[in-house]
Amino acid sequence: MTRPRPTVFERQRPAAALVDRVLAPSRHAVHWLEDAPGERYPALRGGTVADLTVVGGGYAGLWTALLARLREPGARVVLLEAGRLGWAASGRNGGFVSASLTHGEPNGRRRWPEEYDTLARLGRQNLDELQADVERLGLSCELERTGSVAVALEPHQVDWAREAGPAFLDAAATRARIDVRPALAGVLDIDETALVHPARLVHELARVAVGLGVEVHEGSRVLGLDGGGRRRVVVRTEAGAVLSDRVALATNVFPSLVRRSRPLTVPVYDHVLLTEPLSAVQRAAVGWAGREGYEDLGNQFHYARLTADDRILFGGYDAVYHAGGRIRAGYEERPATSRRLAAHFLTLFPQLEDVRFSHRWAGVIDTSTRFCAFHGLARGGRVAYTAGFTGLGVGATRFAAQVMLDHLAGERTERTELEMVRRMPLPFPPEPVASVGIGLTRWSMDRADHEEGRRNLLLRTLDAVGLGFDS
Repeated sequence: MTRPRPTVFERQRPAAALVDRVLAPSRHAVHWLEDAPGERYPALRGGTVADLTVVGGGYAGLWTALLARLREPGARVVLLEAGRLGWAASGRNGGFVSASLTHGEPNGRRRWPEEYDTLARLGRQNLDELQADVERLGLSCELERTGSVAVALEPHQVDWAREAGPAFLDAAATRARIDVRPALAGVLDIDETALVHPARLVHELARVAVGLGVEVHEGSRVLGLDGGGRRRVVVRTEAGAVLSDRVALATNVFPSLVRRSRPLTVPVYDHVLLTEPLSAVQRAAVGWAGREGYEDLGNQFHYARLTADDRILFGGYDAVYHAGGRIRAGYEERPATSRRLAAHFLTLFPQLEDVRFSHRWAGVIDTSTRFCAFHGLARGGRVAYTAGFTGLGVGATRFAAQVMLDHLAGERTERTELEMVRRMPLPFPPEPVASVGIGLTRWSMDRADHEEGRRNLLLRTLDAVGLGFDS
């Protein structure tokens, strides 16, 4: 076995005292949710009826409810959320709105080579339509169509970047856009990425949906579904039930009300840091005039962006799976990951050693074995569901909402005829095999980053059979 080569984050590791200093002011809180707390909506009390009941008050559920009313202005639409709207992934993510429906081109071309061009076109169309919806409906959510820069930090990643052809940037051109000091090359995406304020998008979708007549209930956990087929579906909650013609499930990482789909996702925790607003001097030190989204090209990658008030959000790298697939609030605080992220930030931006982090938080991602969403029908076609967005759901949830509405209407559309939509991903194995397998996969991905990208037998085997685990 060859000795692992140190990565840039080990070769240029900052002093521990500096890491302590930049992290010291931070507190465990979600900036987006503090910055945009949103309206409160009443819990369901007693029984009611609906043409469509949507379960889940994140992006997927809100888009489904809103678009349903736009399709059928007279339909009675009820949305049920167990907690508060957007409290989970939709209010905690980095705010990257990607055109990709397939978690990037390489993943899409490998899994659906014959229809990838169609998927890419539909993804761009979805992003264009999302932007048009924001403008037409007056959604105040700080949407910016900035594009993004993917940065090579190791020599072998430069070859990967060159494969982008005209989008390739050399080191100087990359640093001219975002002054990442160890940058060796980059890939420029001009307009297939937008940035948004995650919580504002949630609350604006809710505001417009309610204005269109959607009935929204927070604090209304759904306990189960009864009926289906020729009978209407009874959506049961602790305080009452909704008798519904159709049901759309948008619960994502949380256990599905359709049992057969539960093994198709696992919960993975993603952690982020947020700086205080940069001073004019600090802002000038990083350039970033185009405000592009940032990511790097390792298997274990980071992402970063500027907020509207010139903070830097920085996250990724660690993808933390807890044995048994449990989801717990206590998992959101992980000092080792916060320190690792702070150290990596200082490696990338040593000119910002006087910056201070104000917030740190985590969210849980619904990871599927194919790295992107899947779609299904249950209970005789009266219940549609979607999940598995694997960290790229801000834009893709709108597409998924359209798929669910097409399915529930019994319509054959270009979307519903896609192989990506018709086929399910492979399930994750049961415990304890899942924990062992995910741990070995993460170790192998880290090893590949230390060995010039070379994938070991485990990763090559997982690639061949269509299983995966993303950072």
